[in-house]
Amino acid sequence: MYAARTTGNGATDKGEARVEEMVFGRRYRVTEKIGSGGMADVYKAVDEVLGRTVAVKVMYSRYAADPDFVARFRQEAQAAANLSHPSIVNIYDWGQDNSTYYIVMEYVRGTDLKSLIQQRGPVTAEKAAEYGAQVAAALSVAHGYDIIHRDIKPHNIVLTPDGTVKVMDFGIARAVNTNMTQTGSVLGTAHYVSPEQAQGRTLGPASDLYSLGVVLYELTTGRVPFEGDTPVAVALKQVNEDPVPPRQVNPDIPPAMETVIMRAMQKDPAARYSSAEEIRRDLTRVASGRMVEAVTPDDTTVMPAVEREERLRSARVRPVPQRPRVWPWVVAILALLAVALVAAWQLGLFEPPTPMVVVPDVTGLSLADATEALAAVELTVGQVEERFAEEDSGTVIAQAPEQGREVDPGSSVDLVVSKGEELFTVPDLAGMPESDAIRALRDAGFELDTIDREYNSQIAEGLVISTSPAAGGMFPSGTPVTLIVSRGTELKRVPSVVGRTQAEADSTLKGEGFAVKVTEEFSDTVAQGTVIRQSPEAGVSLEVGAEVTIVVSKGEESIEVPNVIDQTEEEAVTTLEEAGFDVRINYQVSPDDGVVLTQDPVPGASGKRGDTVTIWVGRSPSD
Repeated sequence: MYAARTTGNGATDKGEARVEEMVFGRRYRVTEKIGSGGMADVYKAVDEVLGRTVAVKVMYSRYAADPDFVARFRQEAQAAANLSHPSIVNIYDWGQDNSTYYIVMEYVRGTDLKSLIQQRGPVTAEKAAEYGAQVAAALSVAHGYDIIHRDIKPHNIVLTPDGTVKVMDFGIARAVNTNMTQTGSVLGTAHYVSPEQAQGRTLGPASDLYSLGVVLYELTTGRVPFEGDTPVAVALKQVNEDPVPPRQVNPDIPPAMETVIMRAMQKDPAARYSSAEEIRRDLTRVASGRMVEAVTPDDTTVMPAVEREERLRSARVRPVPQRPRVWPWVVAILALLAVALVAAWQLGLFEPPTPMVVVPDVTGLSLADATEALAAVELTVGQVEERFAEEDSGTVIAQAPEQGREVDPGSSVDLVVSKGEELFTVPDLAGMPESDAIRALRDAGFELDTIDREYNSQIAEGLVISTSPAAGGMFPSGTPVTLIVSRGTELKRVPSVVGRTQAEADSTLKGEGFAVKVTEEFSDTVAQGTVIRQSPEAGVSLEVGAEVTIVVSKGEESIEVPNVIDQTEEEAVTTLEEAGFDVRINYQVSPDDGVVLTQDPVPGASGKRGDTVTIWVGRSPSD
């Protein structure tokens, strides 16, 4: 919508905030800075409540220090929000954020007329009249609400891709203190202000019409009517000098267009058009090649002179010579003429000419309905061309001749029918660097909506994970697309879970994003179900999703005392120690020398690892 577009960091009077961190009204999240002006910065943003793209105009905080400005700003912003017309940029919301005020408005894709003139030079009078008629229609609505724009200029008029004109900043200019020395608002647009505005006098609807006349002058000639070294010098010329007639600058301008411009730019407001609707009607006539009704005080109708031949200058009177009688021939010729006249009458050559018919407006109709509408006035459909357009498929979007032209009955009207919006494929941007992805997205005809960042262990930081809508989807040009960009692998410190129950440890670790592996072992010192140790240890930085092992106590281990009776002393000691017991040996006299006679605890009893088992081993009396 604005010629100046920037990305990255943006700042306003409120501070050097990063663009992606700026949020207004807790719902309008800024995505990029798209323009600056004498009063405000303009940002593209996303309405996170309604999910739509908007433009946010953030006033410089220095204006908020004036209480009169704040009161007028509030009043005019509310009034402008009530305006509804296809050629008026909608105002959605307004509010205060810290030390300044902001206005939320419709986000419009297109080119302002100033940029159009700078890039392409003057436009045809028909196109200028078409654009001007739309501006006049918007002004007519605003003037009906007693709202004077006060800043009509090409910079505030945007031409969208479908040819619709959008007028911006209704009410905002009026909200500014109009004192020239305080705000500079008059001087800043001196090339387009009316004489009464340059003089600081009371403004009315005619002031906007004067500015529209200047815009039409520049559109058709490629230059503004008054130039000067300073804004003050230009403003003085607006008051005191007459503009050079536009046809002297560009002879291709038709007289009708010059008449409209010169009447709109009359110094006396009373001599201009009486309303925006009146100039709209004249501009519509110019766009269709008809005469206008506008008459300026200086207009004079000049009819082309017809020079007469001086046939009698040297005429002489001569005697009439005697001629032979020709009456028989005269009678014959008259008879032949009579026969010819009768034949001509029978052939209808003396019937009055067939009246012309006015071409109706069939745009917006289906092809079938347009055909029927033309047939109703004795016209036919000529060539039918199909084009991609925002209108529904099958809808007539243009016609030639245009509405209002007078043509012979039976003439054909060529039609252009919409094929619907041209759809483009969302490119696959996965794995691309963020900046390259944004460029590729715009090259494919789409707009960047927002950038969402997510952790991803498979895709490096700064590379695109995916898009929304997804790659491969078919959407109209200009559709906003969200990029999901990787923040890289997420690392977290492993929390300590030693001494916690298994359930507590599992919940804590999984809550931090880790996987949990559980092993168990007996412990004489740690209660059953309690974590004895963990790996990795607490405090280690680990990738989210990685596995943490916890060792959980099974409590004290219970061991069955093995039966070692009748074993040799050596065998019994080995058996008991391997089972985890300590061994105490007592000897008693017995003929079973070296054999275990009995044991305590008895075989099959329960014990703990490290308990002592006493065995009694036989010894020969001779020993």
